[in-house]
Amino acid sequence: MKKLVYMSLAVAMSGIISSCDDAIEAPTKSSMDSSAIFSVPELAEAAVMGIHVSFAETNSYRGRFLPLYGMNTDAEWYNTLDKTDDDRSRLCNYNAQTENGQMNTDNNAWAKLYEAIERANMCIEGLRQYGMGNAELEQLLGEAITLRAMIYVDLVKAWRDVPARFEPINSETVYIAKSSCDIIYKQLLADLDEAAQYLPWPNENSTVRSVERVSKAFAKGLRARVALYAGGYCQRADGSISLSTDPELERSKMYAIAKQECLEVIESGSCKLGAFEDVFHALCEDDVTAGNESIFEIPFADGRGRVLYTFGVKHTKVNKYTGQAQGGTNGPIPTLFYDFDVDDARRDITCVPYEWNLQDGQNADANGQPVQALRSADKWCFGKLRYEWMTRRVTSSNDDGINWQVLRMADVYMMAAEAINELEGPTNAAQYLKPILDRALPAEKVTAYMASATASKEAFFNAIVDQRRFEFAGEMLRKMDLIRWNLLKTKLDATKADLVALGTRTGKYADLPAKLYIKVADDSETLQIYGMNHGDTDEEGSALEGYDPKDWLTETKGEALKTKSEALYLNNPDGYQFWPIWQTFIDKSNGSLVNDAQYQ
Repeated sequence: MKKLVYMSLAVAMSGIISSCDDAIEAPTKSSMDSSAIFSVPELAEAAVMGIHVSFAETNSYRGRFLPLYGMNTDAEWYNTLDKTDDDRSRLCNYNAQTENGQMNTDNNAWAKLYEAIERANMCIEGLRQYGMGNAELEQLLGEAITLRAMIYVDLVKAWRDVPARFEPINSETVYIAKSSCDIIYKQLLADLDEAAQYLPWPNENSTVRSVERVSKAFAKGLRARVALYAGGYCQRADGSISLSTDPELERSKMYAIAKQECLEVIESGSCKLGAFEDVFHALCEDDVTAGNESIFEIPFADGRGRVLYTFGVKHTKVNKYTGQAQGGTNGPIPTLFYDFDVDDARRDITCVPYEWNLQDGQNADANGQPVQALRSADKWCFGKLRYEWMTRRVTSSNDDGINWQVLRMADVYMMAAEAINELEGPTNAAQYLKPILDRALPAEKVTAYMASATASKEAFFNAIVDQRRFEFAGEMLRKMDLIRWNLLKTKLDATKADLVALGTRTGKYADLPAKLYIKVADDSETLQIYGMNHGDTDEEGSALEGYDPKDWLTETKGEALKTKSEALYLNNPDGYQFWPIWQTFIDKSNGSLVNDAQYQ
């Protein structure tokens, strides 16, 4: 199904400023009367769809937030992390500075997220005034409220305490201070509860037949995510790591909300789990049909969005699979592949050790088309997103048009499992983790794993921690998961040690060979690789007919892994869990915005 290309009536009708906090003046009065827009479903829909315009602008979600937020965890990292002093690395290695060259511009992610919030606020105000009592207009109200909540979730993930703007800007609110994330979370919980009342389930009407439109399932799933974030740990303004002290956000209350919302989505039957690989094939094929695993995706037109450009398997040159030479900027932590069970169906979809590296006279088939070539052991690719799975050619040198998947059913199941374990224990929670494992592992391994995981509440929590790593690597959920569990530095320190052990083939990686043995398969483009599994040996690899040896975990490669492990974080990550507000917005805030002490 072809993605929608949304109208931008909101731009024309709103007089929007670029950012709530870099403004000199309040927005001008609309030249179109609000009643003429928000009392007519077709016009109101165009205005709500205008919120999406902010997502795809050059330095917004498209080119800054999605490619850069959430890197450097125990599941993913920036592949050129060895360059520790450039601005992209600093955004990933817990060393961001207020004048970061990637972010410190007045049209950047902070500004564009607030621009989208202002557009949403104007839609919400207009629809509340002129749309109540009309089912179509109320659905649009629910959609605008939910989109605003999604944006606020991302603002809080990246910056924690941010200005709380839930009404259109006026002359008295041009400059406002930050609000505690607790205040924002409480507003989002209330908003999403309201929004779900106006929204239909996926496929309940024609509007929600696409995952590019907000449904009740998304509002409820997002509310569950907000509850888990609000009930979790984070670094506070005074530098401490703690839970909220607000009684309204008490942890058991947040788990109860997450449980209720997730179970309602599951029991609705409106979306379903599919085969793991199929989820990402559909994403790459622009299949936005609602009712499958994907629940909501940020829509990018064919000529916008840098999702494959950043997270796809690397292609060094334009070829039969792609009109774009890119991919491989971000990738899985190398230890992730080896920590999967060898029979886990997610492993080879998530972690790819090769690229399509077409060079003069090398890595080409008889027709001059590329074949797969090994990358370095410290620069894997994510395999969930692949140009070779696309059903259309890329038409831009920088944008690929693949949507960003915000929420899928696997997350709903795993949030349910986590919440129920905390509230009731592993026996009741097991039925929501098991379906995730059933599609990943052989039945006998699922049985054994579940027996171990359900031995205690702590064991089940540890299973959730592990399985969320395996399930969502590269989907930029991990950093906030580790923060809310108070495991960020703990897991990063363990990962540093594991990277050194992998590079020296010691500890749990002692049974790996130093080299890989490869040959191009009969299809003339696909690498067959020996040496990736625990227990493989150089002796067996060197005896394979037609396979060429390639250095992989040799001493030199091990040094590269050690060097990059040291760059995983440059400051204590628990003291730098969030980015600073960029200097340009501080300077233009009329003194209303300040950063926490570590950034002053």
